[in-house]
Amino acid sequence: MKKERITFEKLIINYEDFIALADKQMTNPFHTVALTVYTLNMYPKNREESLKMLTYLCGPRGLSEMDKQFIHNRFMDKDYVPRSYFEDALPSNDYTPSVPYTIVVHDSPYSYQNNGYMTLFVQSGGADSLRQVQVRQAKDGKWYLWEQMLLADIRKPESENPWV
Repeated sequence: MKKERITFEKLIINYEDFIALADKQMTNPFHTVALTVYTLNMYPKNREESLKMLTYLCGPRGLSEMDKQFIHNRFMDKDYVPRSYFEDALPSNDYTPSVPYTIVVHDSPYSYQNNGYMTLFVQSGGADSLRQVQVRQAKDGKWYLWEQMLLADIRKPESENPWV
């Protein structure tokens, strides 16, 4: 199995700066997955900018109203979920990532089954199994977000866990 460590020095909340970063990285499917995590982390800070970034990552398909509503619903009480995909973000430190922000993206023997699509995986510090992200390559050579399974429930941060 191959894995790539993608590092970001800071988290950008400005759409124009994000586009400049994304345009350089989206020719690599592992980077498109990391950018998806990166973008979801913007949602609690600036919903509109985050949704614009996600729409860009989806490319020609765009982000549907149903997708937007799903994201909104998942963030109602669990804004720590996307932070959990940064390396060193664990329940014990309330999913506080270390800086620089690092995301490790994995492939599997099944990642390359469908031509033009790639299924990659990211580990959440609050889950036992890797979470799936599917990307699709467009005619421009870039890989765009097709489907993500990153917002599923994970273990609560230690500060919210009444049993620890």
